[in-house]
Amino acid sequence: MNIPTGARPAAAAAIGRREFIALAAALMSINALAIDIMLPGLQEIGSSLGVENENHRQYIISAYFAGMAVALLPYGPASDRFGRRGPMLFGLGVYVLAALAAAFVTSFEALLAMRFLQGVGAAATRVIAVSMVRDRFGGRQMAETMSLIFMVFMVIPVIAPSIGQLMLLIGNWHFIFICMAAIGILITLWALFRMPESLNPDERRPFTLASIGQGFAVVLTNRFSLFYTLASTAIFGCLFAFINSAQQIYVGIYGLGVWFPVLFAVVAGFMALSSYLNARLVVRYGMRKLSHTALTGFLIVSIIWLVWSMFDTVPLVPFVVLFALAMFQFGWIGSNFNSIAMEPMGHVAGSASSVQGFIQTLGGGVIGALIGQAYDNTTTPLAWGFVILASIALGLVAIAEKGRLFQGTPQTADH
Repeated sequence: MNIPTGARPAAAAAIGRREFIALAAALMSINALAIDIMLPGLQEIGSSLGVENENHRQYIISAYFAGMAVALLPYGPASDRFGRRGPMLFGLGVYVLAALAAAFVTSFEALLAMRFLQGVGAAATRVIAVSMVRDRFGGRQMAETMSLIFMVFMVIPVIAPSIGQLMLLIGNWHFIFICMAAIGILITLWALFRMPESLNPDERRPFTLASIGQGFAVVLTNRFSLFYTLASTAIFGCLFAFINSAQQIYVGIYGLGVWFPVLFAVVAGFMALSSYLNARLVVRYGMRKLSHTALTGFLIVSIIWLVWSMFDTVPLVPFVVLFALAMFQFGWIGSNFNSIAMEPMGHVAGSASSVQGFIQTLGGGVIGALIGQAYDNTTTPLAWGFVILASIALGLVAIAEKGRLFQGTPQTADH
């Protein structure tokens, strides 16, 4: 049974829409915090723990994505069976404890293990925040809400690298993890006391292998859900590739040093602005028109960047302008693609969010890590990755829509 647009359980109505959006964004922001706050400290961590190959520092990011991807699968079915709150609070607890433990490790291997566990805990927030939105909203209202959540969520990439740099100025890289744990505790307490259960008791599904398999099958056999999830995976691969390489590009190529967080914040700010505009425009123009246009623009900008980088190093200002334009359009792609993929999945929202999140995180993380490891002191490998992945995403969207792009009304999905 699909939930009608705007419908929500009575219990979920106890929290106002504005606070719900802010809290859902805070839950999702834990992931951005755990990634972006680390970026200024990668070089110091590598030196402190004896990591000789500078590309191997990227494993601190990759280990987090790996733990998150593995854990995404069980959280969704568990939240469909036991409700959203219990699995969410469990995951937050794991996240906080792993962050605290990471502050006291003495080897790179132990740090990677704690980062993996952090990802395991944070997976709950990725799955359950999206499921809670789907519990409460449908259609363009869901897309508008996801855009607003993504806008608030994007404040974290703006400020997180600066927080990480501040921690390095106050002490050393251990303080980054202590700060991460403290913020995690605050968000946990907020969710504990303010976020109600959003899943109706009569919508709960049995937690059996058969029911889990059935939920996964619904996701993987729905044309919109599958191909928009795969397209999102390609685009998220671009984002993860940049995150892996950001410190090396801004510090290694452009020599920004401690000013690296400032440029990172500028790009993230364009993504936040894009999400705000998407929330205002999506109700009028629809998810498909906006996201298909943005994906086309993303590809065009990436091609310009690639051609330029093949002939010469792109100067800092043009690089930031081109990348900001690409990320501005990313803001119209991510939330709309996720909403389109989730729209037919109201009756299995938890399982759907798990499968989609698993594919996006594992696929995007692996793709991003591979592109990141190809870093060669130029931006060309990253530009190639953007062009190839954007082209693949456009092809996948064309398959989902049976060739009819930029349309306001979807083609009938295959079930």
